Amino acid sequence: MDDSSRYAKLTEFGKKLLNKPSLSEGLVLISDTAKDLLCAQRCSIYIYDKSHNQLWTVLSDEIQKIQISAAEGVVGHTLKEKKPIISNDPYSDPTFFKEIDHQTGYVTKNIATAPVFNSSRKTIGVLQLLNKEDGFNDEDTKFMIFFAHYISSYLELASLLGDNNE
Repeated sequence: MDDSSRYAKLTEFGKKLLNKPSLSEGLVLISDTAKDLLCAQRCSIYIYDKSHNQLWTVLSDEIQKIQISAAEGVVGHTLKEKKPIISNDPYSDPTFFKEIDHQTGYVTKNIATAPVFNSSRKTIGVLQLLNKEDGFNDEDTKFMIFFAHYISSYLELASLLGDNNE
């Protein structure tokens, strides 16, 4: 997908996101858009629950709610490092949490993550994309950082309004 069509789709996404009243509806739209724009099979938006030191997602493409320790997996590593991570061979990556694949039967071939920050630059979540046909690259990372910034206000507002952990 070329940059001009990618950003045109992003503009349409922004208009739609403004009309989503709940976090769960917004997360579906965010996930679908991220998958489309980055040509990935799956997308999850993990929300950081600081009080329990957990990451959770209610949206994980056909999978029920996932909760993991904030120290587990590539998403936990992203939260800790506060920077994007690409793993095009996750089963060789020591930070990859294989247990979710074992539980779901899904096989992760590659993974890209980006932290989501609030207006105070505190990490409030992690955007995760899985299984891009030819693997993820540095251009994907740049776009994921931009996209994570783009959705951060929505996620921060939803959490401030108490619309979380549905």
